[in-house]
Amino acid sequence: MVAPASVFGLVLPLILWADRSEGIGFHFASYIDNYMVLQKEPAGAVIWGFGIPGATVTVTLCQGQEAIMKKVTSVKASNTWMVVLDPMKPGGPFEVMAQQFLGTMTSTLRVHDVLFGDVWLCSGQSNMQMTVLQIFNATKELSDTAAYQSVRILSVSLTEAEEELEDLDAVDLRWSKPTAENLGNGYFTYMSAVCWLFGRYLYDTLQYPIGLISSSWGGTPIEAWSSERSLKACGILTKGSVMHDSVSGPSEHSVLWNAMIHPLHNMTLKGVVWYQGEANIHYNKDLYNCTFPALIEDWRQTFHSGSQGQTERFFPFGFVQLSSDLSVNNTDDGFPQIRWHQTADVGFVPNPKMPNTFMAVAMDLCDRDSPFGSIHPRDKQTVAYRLHLGARAVAYDEKNLIFQGPLPEKIELLAHKGLLNLTYYQKIQVQRQDKKIFEISCCSDHQCKWLPAPMNTFSTQILTLSINSCLGTVAALRYAWSTWPCEYKQCPLYHPSSSLPAPPFIAFITEQASGLSNDSSIWSDLK
Repeated sequence: MVAPASVFGLVLPLILWADRSEGIGFHFASYIDNYMVLQKEPAGAVIWGFGIPGATVTVTLCQGQEAIMKKVTSVKASNTWMVVLDPMKPGGPFEVMAQQFLGTMTSTLRVHDVLFGDVWLCSGQSNMQMTVLQIFNATKELSDTAAYQSVRILSVSLTEAEEELEDLDAVDLRWSKPTAENLGNGYFTYMSAVCWLFGRYLYDTLQYPIGLISSSWGGTPIEAWSSERSLKACGILTKGSVMHDSVSGPSEHSVLWNAMIHPLHNMTLKGVVWYQGEANIHYNKDLYNCTFPALIEDWRQTFHSGSQGQTERFFPFGFVQLSSDLSVNNTDDGFPQIRWHQTADVGFVPNPKMPNTFMAVAMDLCDRDSPFGSIHPRDKQTVAYRLHLGARAVAYDEKNLIFQGPLPEKIELLAHKGLLNLTYYQKIQVQRQDKKIFEISCCSDHQCKWLPAPMNTFSTQILTLSINSCLGTVAALRYAWSTWPCEYKQCPLYHPSSSLPAPPFIAFITEQASGLSNDSSIWSDLK
């Protein structure tokens, strides 16, 4: 079953693919279209489609009147054909021509104004789905497209499927050059603001074409975006639905993976960016430290295989750590736990459990007055900027680039002085001294409770906390462990030159020293 969707009462237009072929039974895959971006070198871009079994298909890449590459294949019994182009340098435009030969019958397909560059897939729930019309400075952002005509965009329609689809059922926005109309098309429709801004920042740095594919649906849990394989790896039943206020979109397991991600898996990608997690704060929350790494691993394996090995096996995967929400009690542990689980309980990425990943911290980008609810902050520019720093460091191997905020590398307990020393591996900027954002777990008589640890003194890399409130044993330390840890860009700790916030963390404390903890048993020990 495949069903079109509506969001907030808006019926979304669907572009169907029934009429795409010039010859009967012969057509490109749905997303191979005019104005598209194909993945540049060192990978080869995959071109594929459907035809008559046994027919010969020739794919020619042309620039002007010159044919610069030709690939020949045949249509399989499954009605599909596929070629891998030779690696191409960034640039264009090119024309891709496909011809099917069967006896005396010839059919020809063409797509024009094709560029080679880097292709990024953007997915998640409503914070990824928000359009440029919904963000701060929308009017200026929507008028600022002329310089970015080599950043091309495509938006997948909201559809569900019970089984993995081979090709997209429909799209909302075919491959297009950016305009005020397609970047600001209503609320929660197309095109993703985070995706667009991320690609725009990359283009400013790279100065070659960027292709952006948005495939997102608001209010959806990670289980809907996960294959049956990855859910089974985390001990989750592969069939099921979610009944909770935090879930307003499709919740049946795997239905969005089947309809909105798997159909893209033959594509050659540079990487993925992801913004999701709010729908899991009360559903399988304690499994997110498994389901998220499992999703990343499964997407990587599937896209690598589907592209005939052209998409890197461990392609870069970036994500946004959850922001804040006034509608959730500040002491509720859903948001902080998901933030922590988004790092596989390590506190930072990349890490051994999540290699080749990067993260944008967003807990300080809260928005009390957002007309779309505080769960939907409007500052998507800072989100995308922080994401693109991670991409430059991790995906593009840019050296000496600060792309993550300061974390402590050493925590030293000075119990006799009533102090706790934190030594950071980066320089820190203390923007303000906060009395509550650091907390210690104070234990006595086999019971523990969290108490504030006020910030005391600081230097360029050392911060001292007061722990006099604890008359027992200090067992753990945590930072920014609440739904709404600070006001807009007013958390106490940042990196001085990059203005990147210190991320939240939790750590066990010993008599001597400690660091960040990745022991999931901390929840049962410290609650």
